[in-house]
Amino acid sequence: MMIEVIGIRRLAGFKLELEFSDGTVGTRDFESLLQRTGPMIAPLKDPEYFGRVFLEDGALTWPNGYDWDPAALHYCGSRTLPSSYEQSLTRTDVRQLFFAILDFID
Repeated sequence: MMIEVIGIRRLAGFKLELEFSDGTVGTRDFESLLQRTGPMIAPLKDPEYFGRVFLEDGALTWPNGYDWDPAALHYCGSRTLPSSYEQSLTRTDVRQLFFAILDFID
């Protein structure tokens, strides 16, 4: 069963309450984004821009195209992980890894 985010509710700061397709609800604090760098992350450091999050194909997505893998969010729940681990779990990174594995297999 593929897990998708089906609902978002903005809380204080960089926290979001997420509702998943399996019925679970969890709170996720994205404040660790403030410690990260890069052109895709920079706009998300602005609380107003961060608040423009929306759902696209069951994933948290921002206007600049940055998205977050719903399965990783579901697995992490409200736990805090090191930002290097969080970065490896973005939906874009998972997608790139998947295609790299397919290329390796062929």
